[in-house]
Amino acid sequence: MDIFDQALQERMTKEAPLAARMRPRTLDEFVGQEHIVGPGRLLRRAIQADQLSSLIFFGPPGTGKTTLASVIANTTRAHFTTLNAVLAGVRDIRRVTAEAQERRRLYNQRTTLFLDEVHRWNKAQQDALLPWVENGTVVFIGATTENPYFSVNRPLVSRSRVFQLKALSEGDLRQIAQQALEDPDRGYGALPVVVREEALAHLVNVANGDARALLNALELAVETTVPDEAGQIIVSLEVAEESIQRRAVLYDKEGDYHFDTISAFIKSLRGSDPDAALYWLAKMIYAGEDPRFIFRRMLIFAGEDVGLADPQAIRTVNACAEAFDRVGLPEGRFHLAEATLYLATAPKSNSIFAFFDALAVVEQEREGEVPTHLKDASRDKDGFGHGKGYIYPHAYRDHWVAQQYLPASLQGQVFYQPGNQGYESRIGEEVQRRREAQLAAMVEGDVGAPPEVLTFGPTDPASERWLQRVISQAGERLSRTRDRVLEGAQLQRHHVLLDLHAGSGLLTWEALRRTPEGGVWVLAHTAEEAGAIREMANRLPELQRPLILQGDLTTLPGILAEHAPALTFDAVVGRNALLGCGDKTTAFRMVAALLVAGGRISLADVIARHTPRLYRLVDLSTLGADLAGRVEAAEEAIYEDPDNPRVNWDAGDLRAAAEEAALADVRITVEQQATELQITATLLAGWFGERAAGSRPTYRQRLQGHLSGDEIAQVQALFERKLRGQRIPWTMHVAFLTATSAPPPDDC
Repeated sequence: MDIFDQALQERMTKEAPLAARMRPRTLDEFVGQEHIVGPGRLLRRAIQADQLSSLIFFGPPGTGKTTLASVIANTTRAHFTTLNAVLAGVRDIRRVTAEAQERRRLYNQRTTLFLDEVHRWNKAQQDALLPWVENGTVVFIGATTENPYFSVNRPLVSRSRVFQLKALSEGDLRQIAQQALEDPDRGYGALPVVVREEALAHLVNVANGDARALLNALELAVETTVPDEAGQIIVSLEVAEESIQRRAVLYDKEGDYHFDTISAFIKSLRGSDPDAALYWLAKMIYAGEDPRFIFRRMLIFAGEDVGLADPQAIRTVNACAEAFDRVGLPEGRFHLAEATLYLATAPKSNSIFAFFDALAVVEQEREGEVPTHLKDASRDKDGFGHGKGYIYPHAYRDHWVAQQYLPASLQGQVFYQPGNQGYESRIGEEVQRRREAQLAAMVEGDVGAPPEVLTFGPTDPASERWLQRVISQAGERLSRTRDRVLEGAQLQRHHVLLDLHAGSGLLTWEALRRTPEGGVWVLAHTAEEAGAIREMANRLPELQRPLILQGDLTTLPGILAEHAPALTFDAVVGRNALLGCGDKTTAFRMVAALLVAGGRISLADVIARHTPRLYRLVDLSTLGADLAGRVEAAEEAIYEDPDNPRVNWDAGDLRAAAEEAALADVRITVEQQATELQITATLLAGWFGERAAGSRPTYRQRLQGHLSGDEIAQVQALFERKLRGQRIPWTMHVAFLTATSAPPPDDC
């Protein structure tokens, strides 16, 4: 590059739009998307370790897809090449891959290819890239606003980890705006710019989660505002409104937003929620959807979901469609709304499906699929979990169930108020009753939609086989305990999890399988535990291994502060993690401090005070009444010791400790688990032997305060004579506790 090219590049950088100038250069500057680049997440660790595999970033505009690629380019040692699918073709692939091969041969340097707008490439162009991704010539990073399961070839998706980026929150947008206003080199930190609070609130609100839209509007507001007499550039609400006037609604005619929105509209009609139906209709019309397409879907709905419960429905919708054809927009919106309200408030029946029952007999009783949730799940159910959690109203009495159809931010919002005349007078009471039931269910937390799956990654067959083999070694009882604990944690693929008690790794290995794009940290209480977990983990690829800490609950905060001071967890799990903890309230407070707001705690602890008594396994009457009574009293004293943290608590104490630690939604259930205990010579020797250094007292030592040496010998002889070699029933009481960390106050 000569001096003129360098000068040109510096001038272009300086004159670039604010959104381009403020693009983050490192992970620390990146704002938002904590679910994929937050501390402890797989993607962050992969970038920092320079061990990237092929990736696809999927999400709305302005959420950081290209920015993440730029951060990767600045952070990793690989050569970074960028192509835009709108302008590039197969010839560019050949050029890039040839250069990558040469670079690898001469300098042993890898090449990362970032392909923006990857959905713009046709199947042939994507297929041309596939062999070079397969043989490792390039590490592929794609960015797309379209659903990759629909717009990207399946072979390319299956070889990539898919990360879904979400619209930025208002807090994220405010932080981005503040960075631009304070940065003296790339932003407006060197200028006397004052942005009024109401102006910033307007910019953030109308940007609708799009950082690029926010920065473009901020740039327009600052650059077009004349300084006042004091030399200050004042961005008022009026200036902000002129800079960004209309909210950009994420919508497309053939992609995800189109299918998801019409799916939500139809399901709101089916759920008899006129408010939600009007909302989704308004969103489609605002975004420019073809009204004739909406009418076609409502005509189908009138036959499929209303049917003979109201034969007038299909006539009404058809009449509204014909009226719309005569009137057109904008007045035709009255007819769209009328048809929508009619269908939403009409009685529902799917008796029309009787035809398909007859058809099934003709077609050898082939079964059809059942739709779920508000989002269209026909293309990406396995990847993103769309469709999970939708409750089918026809399965309930009166063909209705208290389910929320509006977005979370609008739950409880009322748009439609039934009148007191004619048909509306008959439906008004029913609409109000359903709204009250929805509100009650929402307050009780029974109808919240499940979290959307935000990541996907290809399965490593070798790792999967190894994890399955390790997990299968757990007994049936332990497997049930493991699954119950992890299900209580409500894990997502991208979650970061902490296992409070590594033990044999019962929870660890299954947690790794459930959080492939997140991370698992385990606390090993002894060096032996840590060594065993580490030895087993060495069989996995480095980035897929659990991160092992050694210590106990009292030292955990200090250990984490040393290894990862900014790390918080989406979930904390443990099996017998609190069994020997003396101050359980303090332990819960410590765990809550390690969780994100709303993070989950899921624990399983054996209630030791309900342990079967050994004296009940044999007939002590042969020892005489006095000795038998003292044996019984000595053993009961073990479980009545108020100073022994292993036995001085019950389920109620555990709940009280969690609630005192300000945990929310504390739920605890006690399950009695039955198994069989093989009485071996080794087990008997352990009961009647001497305590090893650092271990708990043995049964013999517990008896010594009540029995003489000769009497203990008699008891031991009785146990060996009656129990040795026997398999006896053994029951345990296990307390399963789930809770959440309290969310931040509203003013945070």
